[in-house]
Amino acid sequence: MVESSSATLEKIQQAALTEFLDKGFLSASLRQIVKNAGVTTGAFYGYFSCKEALFASIVEPHAAALMGRFMEAQTSFAGRPEAEQPEHMGEDSESCLDWMVDYICQNREPVKLLLCRAEGTGYESFVHNMVEVEVEYTLRYMEVLRRLGRRVPTLSRSLCHIIASGMFNGLFEVVIHDMPYEQALRDVKQLRAFYTAGWLELVGA
Repeated sequence: MVESSSATLEKIQQAALTEFLDKGFLSASLRQIVKNAGVTTGAFYGYFSCKEALFASIVEPHAAALMGRFMEAQTSFAGRPEAEQPEHMGEDSESCLDWMVDYICQNREPVKLLLCRAEGTGYESFVHNMVEVEVEYTLRYMEVLRRLGRRVPTLSRSLCHIIASGMFNGLFEVVIHDMPYEQALRDVKQLRAFYTAGWLELVGA
């Protein structure tokens, strides 16, 4: 019975993955998902309360993994003694971005759902939320630099948001364009170098 239940769940999620990738969450047909999975509507509701719950069951592990690793990088850097932060600037983010490229390339389809097909769900603001975290920690770091006696110009929150949005949307082009792994690693490394140089020019540190 356990094996049968597990197999049915897998069939539903696989059919849903295909339907969501093809049409996006809003246009996806629950009836078509059930049909393609070869199960009854009653069987579907034995696992999920609604279409969004099904969508969440596919993308949530990946949303949690990506945001979790991102937050780990942010808090790791912010947790360093302030005097040590400038010399380590970029180390944690480099490791995080490399990890993200690996993760994305190993989980392309569900990550694409999360980033490109989530309109109408609680996940449609995923990238925006990540950008907001990046902006907050960037502003905190600039305050650290000022406390260390660095002359750091005042940058508006809106500018920081624009820059962070460009960075993350550039990173997630890996998903949108299904980049081969080696190309993705190379492009993201150069993208990071580009943005790091830009930040250093802006803050003068």
